[in-house]
Amino acid sequence: MNVGHDGEPMLRVVKGTKIYEGARAISEVDFDVNRGEIHGLVGENGAGKSTLTKAIAGAISLTSGDIFLDGEKQVFTTPADALSAGIVMVYQETSLIPTMTVGQNIILGREKYLTRLRGMYIATQQVLQSMNFHVDPTAVVSTLGAAQKQMVEIARAVYYRARLIIFDEPSATLTPEEKLHFFDLVRRLKGEGVAIIFISHALEEALELADRVTVLRDGERVHMGPAKDLNREILVRHMVGRDLAQTYYGEARGPEKTQKRKNKVLSVRNVIMGKMVRNMSFSVYAGEITGIAGLVGSGRTEVAKVVAGVLKRNYIFGGMIYLNGKPIRYRIPRQAIADGIAYVTEDRKLNGFFETMRIDENIYVGRLATPEGATVLLSTREQTRVGTEWIKRIKIRAINARARIVELSGGNQQKVVVAKSLVQNPKLVFFDEPTRGVDVGAIQEIHDFIRSLAAQGIAVVVISSYLPEILSLSDRILVARQGRIVEEFSSSEATEEKIMYAAIH
Repeated sequence: MNVGHDGEPMLRVVKGTKIYEGARAISEVDFDVNRGEIHGLVGENGAGKSTLTKAIAGAISLTSGDIFLDGEKQVFTTPADALSAGIVMVYQETSLIPTMTVGQNIILGREKYLTRLRGMYIATQQVLQSMNFHVDPTAVVSTLGAAQKQMVEIARAVYYRARLIIFDEPSATLTPEEKLHFFDLVRRLKGEGVAIIFISHALEEALELADRVTVLRDGERVHMGPAKDLNREILVRHMVGRDLAQTYYGEARGPEKTQKRKNKVLSVRNVIMGKMVRNMSFSVYAGEITGIAGLVGSGRTEVAKVVAGVLKRNYIFGGMIYLNGKPIRYRIPRQAIADGIAYVTEDRKLNGFFETMRIDENIYVGRLATPEGATVLLSTREQTRVGTEWIKRIKIRAINARARIVELSGGNQQKVVVAKSLVQNPKLVFFDEPTRGVDVGAIQEIHDFIRSLAAQGIAVVVISSYLPEILSLSDRILVARQGRIVEEFSSSEATEEKIMYAAIH
């Protein structure tokens, strides 16, 4: 790794402090990163990682403390200030403009006075191809999936030729193959002298990529040192202040639950939706967790949205869906909610909550979508009661129920999305990537809550790209490929190798 003259790091944060409504998000944090270094930044949700990096990227201002770039004090009041200094942040929740094309988003902020579309698309295509990202530069961003949007964010940072790139959970939506290409890209940038700050809840990734690792806990720096001196257990101990189990995903489920199979709640038969879902069939049972694995684009999410009334299957020859033996076809999600079906979205920022509204307001919106909750007059008292109850029940960490969603960490935002769906008292719940971008402690809490739902007799479907999660939670595992369910495993016979082989071949 390289440092500046006289051993000066490229960037230093000295006693960085940020206070929101009297609460310290970060407190006197010292942090630095060198040229040509990959610096891992880890910690639980709410530890202060996003606050620290947003201050470096100019998205927020520190309450106190200083930022130095090449030894000179900097005051970034906007992201444009940081960008002009060569600092780019790739956010966990994408910041793309949905009505613009991929190419337009990539060059946004670096346009020439006169920009020829053909030249722009050729240039952006070259950037995407250099990273092995298969995204059409002429595609409108609103038509892309979560993984492809993340690829565009990464491509934009590379296009800017930044000196310092901050990656916030960059690999959360990528397939295993795409992750390998991304890791190669990060190492290549490091070789070119680019400084990298890498935020990840996948601790193995941080240890594999990083030269140094900094751990934040409760807004304070508790460790900073070489990655080679750390392992996963030590990192977790620094993060949570105690030892957790060997793996927070636990062991694969045993066969005992399958023997207790109850009533068939959902039956999907030969469902077709456009080009994404092709003749898909499977069943879901009460009191059982059904895992659906597969690569991005395999039709996993789309079939869940069809069942939940978010998307519509083909009207002619579109197959059949039965709920408790009764054929269903929903025009809008409200009809599915009325029948006891809940869908917890994979894209919490776009579809999961209203970020400028409070926690209790968001949860109460979920209640209002039910036949029992529908009313002309809104009850502030009932809203506060419902919000407070679910904050305690699902362990949402916030100053109070009136905190705005935008002020919460990613893991606590995810818990609000879960609460907003479960306040509807569903009998069938689809969890789509339930722990994406969530820290180790929150993962364990969300998993425990999902298991408790199944124990109550609720039918649960978990869609996840992360195989340890699928293996840990599922009583039965389905594998989707090219719009079809191609394999089914019991929890006792499933392995990562078997699932990946079925998903790819």
